[in-house]
Amino acid sequence: MSKKWVYLFQEGKADMRDLLGGKGANLAEMTNIGLPVPPGLTITTEACNEYYANGQQFPAGLVDQIKEALAQVEKQIGKKFGDENNPLLVSVRSGAKFSMPGMMDTILNLGLNDRTVEGLARATSNERFALDCYRRFIQMFSDVVLEVPHYQFETVLEKHKERLGVHYDHELDAATLREVVKEYKAITRREAGVDFPQDPMEQLLLAVKAVFRSWNNQRAIVYRKINGIPDHLGTAVNVQTMVFGNMGNDCGTGVAFTRNPSTGEPALYGEYLINAQGEDVVAGIRTPQPISTLQAEMPEVYQQFVAVCKILENHYKDMQDIEFTIERGKLYILQTRTGKRTAAAALKIAVDMVNEGLIDRKTAIQRIEPASLNQLLHRRIDPNAKLDVVAKGLPASPGAASGQVVFDADEAEKLGLNGEKVILVRMETTPDDIHGIIQAQGILTSRGGMTSHAAVVARGMGKPCVCGCEAIKIDYENEQFQVGERVFRKGDIISIDGATGQVIAGQVPMIDPEISAEFELLLSWADEIRTMKVRANADTPEDAAKARQFGAEGIGLCRTEHMFMAQDRLPIVQEMILAENKEEREAALAKLLPMQREDFYGILKAMAGYPVYIRLLDPPLHEFLPNQEELVVEITTLKLTGGDPAVIKAKEQLLKKVRALHEFNPMLGHRGCRLAITWPEIYAMQVRAIYQATAQLIKEGVDARPEVMIPLVIEAEELRKLRELSVQVAKEVMAEYGVEVPISVGTMIELPRACVTADEIAPHADYFSFGTNDLTQTTLGFSRDDAEGKFMQDYLDQKIFAENPFIVLDTRGVGKLMKMATQLGRQANPALKVGICGEHGGEPKSIFFCQEAGLDYVSCSPYRVPIARLAAAQAALGDVTRDK
Repeated sequence: MSKKWVYLFQEGKADMRDLLGGKGANLAEMTNIGLPVPPGLTITTEACNEYYANGQQFPAGLVDQIKEALAQVEKQIGKKFGDENNPLLVSVRSGAKFSMPGMMDTILNLGLNDRTVEGLARATSNERFALDCYRRFIQMFSDVVLEVPHYQFETVLEKHKERLGVHYDHELDAATLREVVKEYKAITRREAGVDFPQDPMEQLLLAVKAVFRSWNNQRAIVYRKINGIPDHLGTAVNVQTMVFGNMGNDCGTGVAFTRNPSTGEPALYGEYLINAQGEDVVAGIRTPQPISTLQAEMPEVYQQFVAVCKILENHYKDMQDIEFTIERGKLYILQTRTGKRTAAAALKIAVDMVNEGLIDRKTAIQRIEPASLNQLLHRRIDPNAKLDVVAKGLPASPGAASGQVVFDADEAEKLGLNGEKVILVRMETTPDDIHGIIQAQGILTSRGGMTSHAAVVARGMGKPCVCGCEAIKIDYENEQFQVGERVFRKGDIISIDGATGQVIAGQVPMIDPEISAEFELLLSWADEIRTMKVRANADTPEDAAKARQFGAEGIGLCRTEHMFMAQDRLPIVQEMILAENKEEREAALAKLLPMQREDFYGILKAMAGYPVYIRLLDPPLHEFLPNQEELVVEITTLKLTGGDPAVIKAKEQLLKKVRALHEFNPMLGHRGCRLAITWPEIYAMQVRAIYQATAQLIKEGVDARPEVMIPLVIEAEELRKLRELSVQVAKEVMAEYGVEVPISVGTMIELPRACVTADEIAPHADYFSFGTNDLTQTTLGFSRDDAEGKFMQDYLDQKIFAENPFIVLDTRGVGKLMKMATQLGRQANPALKVGICGEHGGEPKSIFFCQEAGLDYVSCSPYRVPIARLAAAQAALGDVTRDK
């Protein structure tokens, strides 16, 4: 007996997403709870994977099972597939485990041919409707299955609308549609080299194959990549009885959310079109009406729909995205899925549902994608700014952006990858534009509503989007758009506000975001659950204050070299580097001491009551000196132009020192603690400045808590010597000021040798802080700049790496070293604190690993602190495999 490849809707359940895909599982669940779902069948994801394993051939038994299940659907609906008098028509749609809106292919009205279209016309007494369905089917089938370019059909349609002087598709009469069908079939024959298939079963099997193939189309691959969806899952195929929203003015189709996906407000949010089919709404071909107007046009249907929304939200305990069709006054539900939403909406919905008793706090915390909080931590348009508003569309995805106008997705991608800010301007976007949307700062469309492709994708990415801005007239050929008398050409700067729908000429001033009450409340719940502390990487009092505002519990990395780079200090730093002996060097360091003390005073004060891990000087000294090649050019120019001999001599001495300090690989050279082994007076000055600032603050009644971090240690003796130096200097300062301060000295673990000898290093350390930026480079043997700039993308494309190890922690390599260091270190020093301060400290997947590895804290940039707080709570809940 062959494997079961096909399930009727009534045979499935909500927990069968792996097998039936999200859409199929939800159709089954809605069927079983008694909602008005047109009957149908689901072909499993296993059948898709078997199709690929068989060299793109159906697995044994699949065709027979499709025919058997279709016979059951015929009995349920009272119509026969291919019948010339009262034909059963079906839709064929993809449905992966995780929602991928618009990324894969759909075919509607399947089962129509030259004979059944006449039967449909007789059965419905509506010739125009039947021919409209047929022309749509020919277009979709030819596009998806036979790969005939979509625009060729649109050109024909536009020609007829222009000839008749009408604007909308539904204004074409039956005679015109009959001519359109004839021309469509001619296009198919010419472009595909075959006649349009007339056998409904052949149509169905070809359509199923096409949906399977669409799992690996370019846009689906890109979508999976940016959303972290595995490639091996495959897609299910849903074959569902057609219901028709285009039979007249008592029909319609729409998409609605049970709550507002932009703000989270608990009110129906969506759109519908009278006398239309589903793709008209999502494709943005016509601008739809808000769902609220349905209450006036079809009050009974509206009330029924409100009741269905309530049932679905209570059943799934989450905001739902629902597709529906009204056929001759009767409501049908075609799909429900967990609705995509902005981060602001996600927070409000989660908190509201806790308050409504639908979910508990832990569930609310698990609902929020940590990385999505980035959407709330960026700037918006300054409300006091004077704006040159040129047009207004629909506010489809909140946030604001400025950039140069581009009309082509390929160009948007190219410019975006080059670091330029662009606004992608289109009549409407399609799934094929996704690569350009990814790189754009924002999206502006002249057509479509708030559930169009552009709106849904932008909201999911947290990008601002303005849709349906009909005032702009786009001219692709001349690469410009016009608003009234004003013309905006490619390259002109515009701004968009996705919260108001405004389109603004030029660049606009932005202001920092404000954190909502729901944001603060949910993060406070997260703080009650997480076990890891969250600290920030901050080098200035301003950064420290921002980090504290976002909930940081201290500073996990304060880089002192940034303080040396200030223009007023650089000459003194260079004086210190160029010193010929210890006395000259100490004289220069004495000038730097009060400056460093002031730095540490501000940071320790801003983070009063919390620990501040201050990393002593890390980079090689050549970074503070002029570039060697530039110096040579400067000296040569001075000589050729009769420059001052004294200046030339000084420059030549500087060049001599630069050459003496030159290293072939400075990142593995004389830097970090190695500098202090050679010149301990540098670290002595920094430690003195730290504890002088601390003593001054304590005398002022401020709870300052410094902790000294020694970078780049590979040998226990390095740390022993430098710890001894640090403790000695700290005690001298305390004696001088008459205060007592707990002394803490730790090390940054950023080299493999430090990991494998951690048991030897730990007795001399109060803490370990993993510097995973350098640890990743030295473990993989990759230079980050070279790898990311030259070959990392090849590794990702060829799936040698699943993710960029400089963004997501390499748990199988770097992670093993971290676990080893943690275990060895704590065996030798049970009181050892362990944390991470590389960029991975703010990346959610890496934070899950840190929880698993038993770290005490993570540290990240100030704006990632909220992300880390939430991710740490989810990690404490063991929420490693959350659904997308």
